[in-house]
Amino acid sequence: MLYSTSIRGKAAIRRSINRQQHEQNPVCRRTLIAPVRVCYTLAGSPMLSASSISKSFGDQVLFEKVSFTIGPRDRIALIGPNGSGKTTLFNMLVGRAEPDSGELSIRKGATIGFLEQEISPASRAHLLDHVLHGATRVSGLAHRLQLLQEELEDADPDEIEPLLKQLGELQHQFEAAGGYDLEHEAKIVLSGLGFTESDLLRPVMEFSGGWLMRAELAKLLLLNPDLLLLDEPTNHLDLESCIWFEDYLKSYQGAVLVTSHDRAFLNRVVNKVFALEQHSLLMHHGNYDSYVVARQRELEVLEATAERQDRKIQQEMRFIDRFRAKNTKATQVQSRLKKLDKMERITVPRASARIHFSFPPPPRSGEEVIKLTHVRKAYGSHVVYRDLNLTLRRGDRVALVGPNGAGKTTLLRILAGVLPFEQGECTLGPNVTRAYYAQHQLELLNPANSVLDELRSVSDDQSDTELRTMLGGFLFRGDDVYKQVAVLSGGEKSRLALAKMLTQRSNLLLMDEPTNHLDIPSREILTDALESYTGTLCFITHDRTLIREIANKIIEVEAGHLIIYEGSYDSYVRWREARLSHEAHQRNSTAGTSSSNRSARDSEKERKRRDGELRNRFYRRRAPLEARIEDIESELPRCEQELHELNLLLADPYHYSNAALVMETVEHKKRLEGRIDTLTTEWEQVFQDLEELRCAFEQERERTTLWDS
Repeated sequence: MLYSTSIRGKAAIRRSINRQQHEQNPVCRRTLIAPVRVCYTLAGSPMLSASSISKSFGDQVLFEKVSFTIGPRDRIALIGPNGSGKTTLFNMLVGRAEPDSGELSIRKGATIGFLEQEISPASRAHLLDHVLHGATRVSGLAHRLQLLQEELEDADPDEIEPLLKQLGELQHQFEAAGGYDLEHEAKIVLSGLGFTESDLLRPVMEFSGGWLMRAELAKLLLLNPDLLLLDEPTNHLDLESCIWFEDYLKSYQGAVLVTSHDRAFLNRVVNKVFALEQHSLLMHHGNYDSYVVARQRELEVLEATAERQDRKIQQEMRFIDRFRAKNTKATQVQSRLKKLDKMERITVPRASARIHFSFPPPPRSGEEVIKLTHVRKAYGSHVVYRDLNLTLRRGDRVALVGPNGAGKTTLLRILAGVLPFEQGECTLGPNVTRAYYAQHQLELLNPANSVLDELRSVSDDQSDTELRTMLGGFLFRGDDVYKQVAVLSGGEKSRLALAKMLTQRSNLLLMDEPTNHLDIPSREILTDALESYTGTLCFITHDRTLIREIANKIIEVEAGHLIIYEGSYDSYVRWREARLSHEAHQRNSTAGTSSSNRSARDSEKERKRRDGELRNRFYRRRAPLEARIEDIESELPRCEQELHELNLLLADPYHYSNAALVMETVEHKKRLEGRIDTLTTEWEQVFQDLEELRCAFEQERERTTLWDS
C-alpha cells in the first residue's frame, strides 16, 4: 500500500506528540507535509528525526526513549525479533500510529512511500496505467494541463494570454517533475521487476498475489518519495528481479528504511542497521554482516563485565553477611549496602528463541536418484516443456534459477510427483524416498488439523511425546501444539512444514522457497541443517546466501530449456556473465563482418591500441586500491596490538581502583574495536573491488581477443 503525506488531509507526521501537550492543545497534533520532492541544500541535514519516542500496548513495552535520525541518502536495515515493534515504528512514520511520548519530525516538503505486506484489492485498470497513476503529483499536473487546454479552446480572446501563461508554468512544473519521461521510466521499472511487454496492457486484477505486490512496488518506485519504507520487499521477487532492485536502490536519490530476512540483500543495499532490542534501538554503521560481528563482540565484552560485577557483588555480600551482627563493623556494612544500592547492574540481553533441528540420516539411495525422459508439460495451449530430460544423482545439491514463469516450480512439482504431465517418464532410482516442501503451505497443510495432528499424520511410530519434543524445536511449545493450522502465521506454517519433513527420513528433498517467512537466524539454522544433510537436494530460492552455501550444481531454467552448470553459485554467475557477453560479441561480430573490410594491419593496430587503453585504465584504477590495502594492512596490526594491551589492562584487578580510568579505558577499547571493524570491512571491500577489477580486466581482454578473432 502506498502512503504519501499531503496538505489535503492525508495522514501526516506530528511535529510534537508529547501526551500532556496533546491533551492541552489538540490543535498542535500534526504537521502537514506537502507531497513534493525537496531540494537538499543543507549537507548532512537530517530528513527525519525521532527524539525519545516510546510506545507500549498495555503492559507490553515495545521501546522506550528511542532517538534516531534518517539522512537524505541513508540506506537503513530495521531488524529485530517478531514483536519488537518494527511494524509499529513504520506505522508511526506514516502517521497511522502515535508514540506515547517524545517527538517525531520530518523535513518540510518531504514525502514518504510505504510498501507493506498486505495489499488492497486489485484495480481493473491496465498495469501501465495503474502504475502511472501512482505518481500522484505528475498525474495531477497532467490532469490540470488537460483541463487548461480544454479551457483554452473555448476561451475569449482577452482570456487567452493569462491562460497561456498558466499553461507555460504548468508545463514547466510537469517537465521538472519528470512527466514527459514518466511512461518510459515506468516501463523500465516494470521490466526490471519481471513484467513483460505484453503484461503492460493486462488488467491488474488478472495478476496473482506475488505479481500484485510487484505492481505496488513499481507504483511506489515511480512515485519517487524522499523516504522509502519497505517491509520485506524481496519476498515475491526472483533472483534476476532482486538483483535489479538492489542496483536500483543503490542509485536511488532518496532514503530507504527496509525490513528483510534476505541477508545478501541487506549486505548489498544498506549502510546502517537499526536493531530493536530490549526496548531500545541499537545503531550500527555498516551492512548486516558487520553488525553481526560487532554485536557479537559487544555481547562478549558485556558478558565478561557482568561476570566481574557479579563476583564483586558476591564478595561484598559475603562481607556484609559475615559482619552484619558486629557493632564494630556496622558503619562499614552500611557503607557497602549503600554502595550496592547505587551500583548500576549490568544486564546481558537474553537471546531470542530460535528453531533448532537437523535432518535425520536418510537411507542410502542408488547412484541415479531420479530421471526425467522426454517429458512434455503444458497448461492448455501454453507449453512449458516439450522434450525435458534431466537426471539427478546421489549427492547433488541443485539450485533451480531463472526468471519467474520460466518453469522452475513446474519442474520441481514434476520431480516431486505431485504434478502430472502429458508425455514422457519420471523414474525413481532404487531405494529413493521423496519429500516435498511446497511454496504455498496450504497445498500440504490441512487447515482443520491441529499442529500436533498435522505432524502425527505423517509420522510412523513416534509417540506424542517425541512429536511434541520435535515441535518444541520449531518453537511450538505448551498449548501451541493444539493450535489449528488455519490460524497459524506464515512463519509458523513454514516451521510446521519443515517439522513434517523431519519425520519422513527422505533421501530426496525437493524444496520450493524454504526460507520464506523465516527470520535470518532461522534461515542460518536451516542452511546448517541442509549443509549436513547427506541425501540429494533440489531447491528453488531467491536467498543467494542459501544457494552459495549449499548448491554444488546450478540449473538455469529459461523458456522450457535447461542449462546445467556443475559448480558453485558464484562461479556460475561469472560463467553466465562471460557467456552472455560472448554471445553479444558474437552477434556484434557477425553484424560487423558484413559491413567492415578493414585490412589486417589496421586491425592489428586497432587491437594494440585498445589493449593499451585497457591496460592503462586498469593500472589507473588498480593503483589507489592497492595503496589503500597497504595502508590498512599497516594500520590494522597497530590497532590490534593496542587492543591486546587494553584487554590485558582490563584483566588486571588493580586497574579497577580508579573508576574514571576504567571508564576511559573501556571507551577507548570500544573506539578501537570500532576502528578495527571499520578497517576490516573496508579491507574486505577494497580487496573484493580489486579482485573484481582484475576479473573484469581479464574478461575484457578475452572479449577483445574474441572480437579480433
